[in-house]
Amino acid sequence: MPRILVPLLLALAGALLALRVGPLEQAAVQQQLDSFPDVQAKAHLLRPIIAVVLCFLPAIGGALYYVGDTLARYVSRQFVSIFLICLVGLFAVWLIADLGDNLDDLKDSKDAAGFAAQLYLARLPEVIVTLLPYSLLLSILYCLGRLSRSREIVAMIQTGRGLARLTLPFFVGGALAALLCAGLNYQWAPAAVAAENAILRKAKGQDSAAEPNIRFRNFDDRRLWMIGSFPPDYHKGAPLRRVTVIQENPDGSLAKIISAKTAAWSPMTRNWIFTDPRIADCTSGTAPDGQSPDFTKDPPPDPLVVKGWSEVPAALIRPGLPAAQLGIPDLNDWLSANPLGTWASRGGHLTQWHYRWAQPINCLVVVLLAVPLGVVFTRRGASGGVAVAVFLCAGMLFLSNIFLSLGDSGHIKPVLAAWLPNAVFGIIALFLFQRRLAGRPIYQTLRKFIPAEA
Repeated sequence: MPRILVPLLLALAGALLALRVGPLEQAAVQQQLDSFPDVQAKAHLLRPIIAVVLCFLPAIGGALYYVGDTLARYVSRQFVSIFLICLVGLFAVWLIADLGDNLDDLKDSKDAAGFAAQLYLARLPEVIVTLLPYSLLLSILYCLGRLSRSREIVAMIQTGRGLARLTLPFFVGGALAALLCAGLNYQWAPAAVAAENAILRKAKGQDSAAEPNIRFRNFDDRRLWMIGSFPPDYHKGAPLRRVTVIQENPDGSLAKIISAKTAAWSPMTRNWIFTDPRIADCTSGTAPDGQSPDFTKDPPPDPLVVKGWSEVPAALIRPGLPAAQLGIPDLNDWLSANPLGTWASRGGHLTQWHYRWAQPINCLVVVLLAVPLGVVFTRRGASGGVAVAVFLCAGMLFLSNIFLSLGDSGHIKPVLAAWLPNAVFGIIALFLFQRRLAGRPIYQTLRKFIPAEA
């Protein structure tokens, strides 16, 4: 089969997928911009473009395969086949474990198979981002170990190719994986957590809220919003549910309480529309006898239209969503709406913003760690290098989670929480790779950092 068919078929598949994904993302973004006019439009408008580019990443890899020489194509075939096996195998292990956790919630629903398909299709971006570094590590170590045992690497070097050139396909694969992670981290991987919660609640017959029990205080207008839940398609203008709004007087005393089944905001008139409303007029400024205020006996009009309020749905919802469930556009909106305060008070959202860009670099660091430790020139087995590589990569991923938690809680600066593990292990990886390129021993170097027995 001619080599040109590989990139052509991948490009055709990418085009068909882009024709499906692009319009859906464009429609979702347009609905969000219509419903939330205060968002940063440029960041949201990038979503369809990024989605289309992600569809063509395999075609880009196929084009690079086509222009490579014979040796690069041979190594690429070895690497890609093992990488796909590792990725599918890890996904199968994760799927079995996760399905066991969610089986009780799914089996009681009327359509267990349908809800399971929705759940894992929604979670696919999140799972891909999580499994890519591990798949790269295992596939590179296995591929290089097999090439080393068969003495193919020694034979390749004797033909005049350097180690950097021989291992270039691994770095190209790591770069494509990093681009995929960065694209999915932009919106779809963080949003998968909220989608999972909504699907599971719907499968159990509960309110399919994206996130329940949200509170928002408008300090300027002295209003407190308490929202029981909002639907997962809130960006399409779907109404908020079980809403209570407490209006205060300028001196802080109670003025009025509005309770309603739903509350919807009209972007055309900029009015709030409450259905099944009840109003409590606190004329004395406090609740009688310390109890809940009595709602007026004469019911207000249904629906109740309130004009002149400055709040929009985005301002109410964003503070209630966990920062880990927000993509780059929503994080930009939250940070622009909360410009004041210290880095500690905004630490969770700032840390997640930096982590969206830092996490994809894990793929490149994993490649840099695995390549020098996976290549073996001597008769000694590759088990020592594999063990060290697994230990270093596991340490990097573990410390990334620890630093992320410290940044979310405001104990360290967000930029350090997101980037420091990558920087430290990236320096170690570059040092090991330089030692391998120079032909210097790695094991003796690593043993210097291990204290000798007394």
